[in-house]
Amino acid sequence: MTNLVQFPGLGLEFSIDRVAFTIGGLDVYWYGILIACGLLLALAFAFHYAVDFGIDADRLVDVVLIGTVCGVICARAYYVIFSPVPYETLWDMIDIRQGGLAIYGGIIGAAVFGGLACKWRKLPLFATFDLVAMGFLIGQSIGRWGNFVNQEAFGTNTTLPWGMYSESTANYLSSWQATLAQEGVFVDPSLPVHPTFLYESLWCAVGFFALWAYMKKRRFNGEIALMYAAWYGAGRFWIEGLRTDSLMIPGVGLRVSQVVALVSVVAAVIAIVLLRRKFKDTPLMVTLPMSTATEKKLQKAREEWEAKAPKGSASALHLEPRKLPASAPHKEFADAQKELKDPDWDGMLRELMELEAGMQESVRQENVRFSQLPVDEDETGHRKTSLTEGLDEKES
Repeated sequence: MTNLVQFPGLGLEFSIDRVAFTIGGLDVYWYGILIACGLLLALAFAFHYAVDFGIDADRLVDVVLIGTVCGVICARAYYVIFSPVPYETLWDMIDIRQGGLAIYGGIIGAAVFGGLACKWRKLPLFATFDLVAMGFLIGQSIGRWGNFVNQEAFGTNTTLPWGMYSESTANYLSSWQATLAQEGVFVDPSLPVHPTFLYESLWCAVGFFALWAYMKKRRFNGEIALMYAAWYGAGRFWIEGLRTDSLMIPGVGLRVSQVVALVSVVAAVIAIVLLRRKFKDTPLMVTLPMSTATEKKLQKAREEWEAKAPKGSASALHLEPRKLPASAPHKEFADAQKELKDPDWDGMLRELMELEAGMQESVRQENVRFSQLPVDEDETGHRKTSLTEGLDEKES
């Protein structure tokens, strides 16, 4: 399972074993490790900046778990559906240790099921998509190196200095040379190929840092997710055109990823232009999230107030949602979040008691003032007579 990977134009070569280590006879592949590392770094970024998007990190855990699992399942299903190679057994279909995950399938699955999880956990949908989009770029940038270890997802022949060659690329091109020729793609198995995994990894890394720099300048929730769709789609469109292992739409002869990428770019750009016009004069405000722990403390404080409140009191204990502009520094968001996590509940209860006491004193003083007003005896007698006559008419 060792690949000797060469870059002849650069005078470099690497001997890479696809298996990182073995536990109890089970091989653990670099492919899985790299994907896991990308996911962990993406999670670290998301949890760190969650408050800047008005997202509670505790609730985000559930959304990420559901989105990740469903994303992997959909990525594999997408690949199996469009793969030109038939799968003989169910195990072959679900075995991803050899690769075979289609990123667009993963994105679609994560968006659909992660979005449903957002509704369940009461997270702001489009703000969550913004944060997760940057996490996607981190994961994709690192995860693509799993393709390098497996020597897959490479392109056609190239004379560029960074052209890549290995026995695996030569064997693959030899077995598919005739099929590719029928599609108008002519390859020489003995020559170096485009390391398209590297192109996509660098493209995603650049996209991540660009969106990170723009993050505080966003104008509406969902803008970064749309920018991700446009950026990644544009890169994937031209990179996919170089690859020799593209998934094809049956009977049409078009590359699935290129079609999806083109649609993504067009739709995202149109949406960005229209929404920027709509929100051009409105700064984006972010409502600080309330954690489940704070909600429980608030409920407990409310119950305590209801037990102490005078009979007939209309006062209620509540926390005013605090908002910060999206452009505020991360430290300002973090400090505000700390204050929100542990408010002065005793002080809030004292203020309510003082407010209630003040209201009752005002009512008492108003009653006293009203009782001291001069009374017009003739007017009072007239009112009593009118009331009596009305009663007499009803009785008759």
